[in-house]
Amino acid sequence: MRQTAGKPLETEIAGTLALLDPSGVLVLPSESLLVVSDLHLEKGAAFARRGMMLPPYDTAATLALLARALSRHPVRRVVCLGDSFHDRRGAEAMPTVFRDALVDLMVGHDWVWVSGNHDPEPPKGLGGETVETLSVGGLALRHEPTAGACPGEIAGHLHPVARIRGAVSQGRHACFASDGTRMILPSFGITTGGLNVLDRAFSGLFETRAAKAFVAGTARIYPIPFSALG
Repeated sequence: MRQTAGKPLETEIAGTLALLDPSGVLVLPSESLLVVSDLHLEKGAAFARRGMMLPPYDTAATLALLARALSRHPVRRVVCLGDSFHDRRGAEAMPTVFRDALVDLMVGHDWVWVSGNHDPEPPKGLGGETVETLSVGGLALRHEPTAGACPGEIAGHLHPVARIRGAVSQGRHACFASDGTRMILPSFGITTGGLNVLDRAFSGLFETRAAKAFVAGTARIYPIPFSALG
């Protein structure tokens, strides 16, 4: 995704209006709330600690994209939907320049960290509230989707991507995934991979005939039925 100029798409999650932004964030206007999932900040540093070298620019680039999303959507509350840091040491070991940039984004917002499998504990020294699940206006925001039907759930973790059958470009596209009753957000971090929404890990999460992948184009988001994916 990571389009920063396209028009957001209005949709509903269990009857609640939501805006899907081409950058990969979700906005609940009625709650003045922005949701972002799987930032995986400091992934490059985590890999370096294990002797695997990645370019050390992922945190700066991801924070810059988040800053642009927040400038497009002035909200009161921000919810980071888990795996905000790539490992337990990410927040504590974050270089000062990145920490300062993140703190600047947090100023003026009620900031909520949802615990993820990569970062189950509160990020050290950053403030904000840490929860397992956040209930908002009849919706449940958590990191890992619940098995089976769960109306009103907004989750991340699975890094959904879509491959459009018969498209000129056969690449995989990060996407929101929803059947109108629940939503799984794309991964926002710039060095994260993705899992095809047709993978068995998504089995049972959506009503198949209603399920759509919401893929960002250059100008807007395109809702594409799962039946048109490959």
